[in-house]
Amino acid sequence: MQTRINIEKTEPAGYRAILGLEKFIESTPLTKTHKHLIKIRSSQINGCAYCIDMHTKEARKAGETEQRIDALSAWRDTPFFSEEERAILALTEEVTLISGHVADDTYAQAASILEETYLAQVILAIITINAWNRIGIATNLIPG
Repeated sequence: MQTRINIEKTEPAGYRAILGLEKFIESTPLTKTHKHLIKIRSSQINGCAYCIDMHTKEARKAGETEQRIDALSAWRDTPFFSEEERAILALTEEVTLISGHVADDTYAQAASILEETYLAQVILAIITINAWNRIGIATNLIPG
């Protein structure tokens, strides 16, 4: 396997535009834990090896436990995630798998737990990692 095109080098303006959204997400009050859960779960669903590798390393460095990282793909069947995290993970899955749309119940659950601005930031974070996943997969980025 080898990486295909280097988007950052070939189309730097487009790359910077996505990076700008990433920088915005990093500037929001979203907790590091929420950001990590969104990035890892979305990357698992999309099968982006590069992003899974990067974001699990970042999560561990930030103090996330191996147990929670290992159980993330089966989060519904564990007691390791809070009600707030479960709402974020459910929304992450449905936005990532958007062909089935986001169910009213999923959205209502997240909206009942998260303040409106925080909910908007969660949705933007999900959209952003999905963009990065698609770059990683389309260009065949190889984990380091």
